[in-house]
Amino acid sequence: MSRPIRLGISTCPNDTFAFHGLLSREVDWRGLDFEVELLDIEQLNTRMLRGEFDACKVSFAAALGMAREVVVLPSGSALGFGVGPLLLAAEAETRPAAATQLTLCPGAQTTASLLFDLFHPRSTRIEQELFSEIMPRLVARTADFGVCIHEGRFTWEAHGLHLVEDLGSRWEAETGCPLPLGGIVASRRLPAEVTAAVQRVIHDSLALALADPAATLPTMRRHAQEFDDRVLMQHVDLYVNEWTVDLGDTGRRALDELSDRAAAAGRGSGQLDLFRA
Repeated sequence: MSRPIRLGISTCPNDTFAFHGLLSREVDWRGLDFEVELLDIEQLNTRMLRGEFDACKVSFAAALGMAREVVVLPSGSALGFGVGPLLLAAEAETRPAAATQLTLCPGAQTTASLLFDLFHPRSTRIEQELFSEIMPRLVARTADFGVCIHEGRFTWEAHGLHLVEDLGSRWEAETGCPLPLGGIVASRRLPAEVTAAVQRVIHDSLALALADPAATLPTMRRHAQEFDDRVLMQHVDLYVNEWTVDLGDTGRRALDELSDRAAAAGRGSGQLDLFRA
């Protein structure tokens, strides 16, 4: 009898690309019975914190708060250089510097929100907003600044918005590490052999996608905010890399750096463990 696995992943193209083989069952599920939900990253953070998934894509900032309950899987992460969230402004030549200004962030537990706190502490009022609503609100001038993630990284200029800062580039300059945005965590309640099987299925799904990227487009289109295939593949090219396949020692160092900086800012004190089969 197959083992049910409650799996949560995000709707962003790098996840639907990586998990296309799993979702379409074109890879062997290795005796597991995946029950998959696709949600916004902050919804995933909250529900994994509540223990509602066996394995889940979460922001690494959120993972720090559940370090005692989860391990990080080697495959499936979004980590790299040039992948950071963008701090955008509704008006040109403005910077976050006043309590009367409002900045939109894509969820209190996201790594994007943590970066804004690290680099612009107490600079403006902050409101949490669904990531897909941040740019529309900036266009409508109902906020001054927004921390933009996912496909919006490629489309913000077309919306008439203005770049204040690439928060990922600042991270890279200060740490020398790739930016760890999010990854797949598994509950420590799972037996080690089950966690190992989940890891292998994810690795197999990634390998299938990388071997034939065009085959993943229908899955990506079904869940994306932007439907242009060129934008979807730009997203994949940016967020899926060697560290998505295996975090390795570089990923470990990046996670340690994030943990240390978050702890110094009073945003958690957990150290994340990488699962080793």
